[in-house]
Amino acid sequence: MSERTGKRAVHTPGAPRPAGAYSQGVVAGGFLFTAGFGPQDPATGDIPDGVGPQTAQVLRNVAAVLAGQGLTMRDVVKVTAHLQHLKRDFAAYDAAYREFFEEPCPVRTTVGSDLMDILVEIDVVALLPGQDPSG
Repeated sequence: MSERTGKRAVHTPGAPRPAGAYSQGVVAGGFLFTAGFGPQDPATGDIPDGVGPQTAQVLRNVAAVLAGQGLTMRDVVKVTAHLQHLKRDFAAYDAAYREFFEEPCPVRTTVGSDLMDILVEIDVVALLPGQDPSG
């Protein structure tokens, strides 16, 4: 943990390794912030075909980082998703996404983005146990 900032990097073999100068996740201020994950299988590097299967793999990658901190998808409070083809793929993405979250669902922003040879990328913010940011 950084004494100056109070932040700590998170690493797990259950999610793809960073392809650049970033961490899989960072714990800070009572939250876990994840990197934006693509649909690469961390064991094989394979990328599934189609936005639904890619969304499911992305969320399994995110879940692996959460699990490394004792968290689940129920602890997620904010999701940011990027779709290569927003209009074309939103319905299939949303259907796959719904399989990973229960009510109350986290807040979510979904935007169209120019992604590098993938159809979806997602990052999340999760509340750590015992943290009540409302005071």
